[in-house]
Amino acid sequence: MIEAELPLDREPYECLVKAVLAWTGEDTLAECDYEQICLQLTGHACAVASGVRRRADQLPKNSGPRALADVVLREAKGRLSATAEGTVRCVQNRARLVRSLYERLDRLEAALAPERVAPCRQHETPGLGRPGVRS
Repeated sequence: MIEAELPLDREPYECLVKAVLAWTGEDTLAECDYEQICLQLTGHACAVASGVRRRADQLPKNSGPRALADVVLREAKGRLSATAEGTVRCVQNRARLVRSLYERLDRLEAALAPERVAPCRQHETPGLGRPGVRS
């Protein structure tokens, strides 16, 4: 319930994801640092997944965007159930998960946008009730 009311603090996590995915080869951080980053990404992935679920539930059960969201959420559940490790590989996998969840969230919001606008406009008379429009 709390997650439903709090907006996601997206920008810092997108920066973290970008930084983590840019890592190459050499482990330069201590294992405990990788574990901490993994925990941060895991928690945020859970929050984004909740947002994806809420948006998907607003769509008809037989819609394509909802079906794709269900697939992404099943995959996320499986990936989040894997034990977190203090490794670059594990942290990068969590970063990819956060990125894919945000991509799905954006697509769901785009799919919902026409539905949010349409009900308001169906009762308008052309040229009336809209500032700057003349009939």
